[in-house]
Amino acid sequence: MSLENKVVLVTGASTGLGEQICYEAAKQGAIVVVCARRINLIGQVKERCMEISQKEAYAFQVDVANPDNIESLMEKLKEEVGTVDVLVNNAGFGQFEEFVSFDMEVTRNMFEVNILGMMLLTQKIAIEMLDQQSGHIINIASMAGKMATPKSAVYSATKFAVLGFSNALRLELKPFNIFVTTVNPGPIATEFFDKADPSGDYLENVSSMILDAQKLAKTIVKQMLRPKREINRPVAMEVAARFYQLFPHVGDYLAGGLFNKK
Repeated sequence: MSLENKVVLVTGASTGLGEQICYEAAKQGAIVVVCARRINLIGQVKERCMEISQKEAYAFQVDVANPDNIESLMEKLKEEVGTVDVLVNNAGFGQFEEFVSFDMEVTRNMFEVNILGMMLLTQKIAIEMLDQQSGHIINIASMAGKMATPKSAVYSATKFAVLGFSNALRLELKPFNIFVTTVNPGPIATEFFDKADPSGDYLENVSSMILDAQKLAKTIVKQMLRPKREINRPVAMEVAARFYQLFPHVGDYLAGGLFNKK
């Protein structure tokens, strides 16, 4: 099994985990499609992918919260690239704040980016995957979608939605040889926290659990041609999330105490 000449589309690919997924896919010979809002950055990622793979790569400016952008992307894919073999829905953002003071306009935007836009793009790509009877959809969710903690009410709500959507979609597409995987990472030292935690206190408090974006990207890319229900990192948070589900009272203690570092 090889990613050689497979088309891998990654959203939120200008920096962080999305960028590293692009590079790891390029190392495996994939034709990478880099999508994000910042046109100057995706151009750089595209060029780097071409250097690594010695193959064509593509960069398209896309705001997944804008349905017209998604329509335009689908037209460009049809004209320039072809059918997507692997879709990585990585675009998203969070903001850690007490819900009672949370700006509801930010709430609306977070749902548009983290779940609604992702669902629209996934639907359009999945229709094409059905035609070729193969494909893999990888949704970057979060440990926040398994174990909610204080100051993450809105973000956790979007990621719980991603998990529910992915779990149902997995069952719907399984008969057609299309895989659906959710990736549930804990904190990763990326630009995500520039908006989610401007003070930097959270990252400092969870320094022992911070994930390396390149290592996680490598793990994700290794699974691109294999059925995998979930990828959960770090292990300590996965164990805590299992306690959260099996023993709710213990789970509340962990989420509100031990893992409440915001």
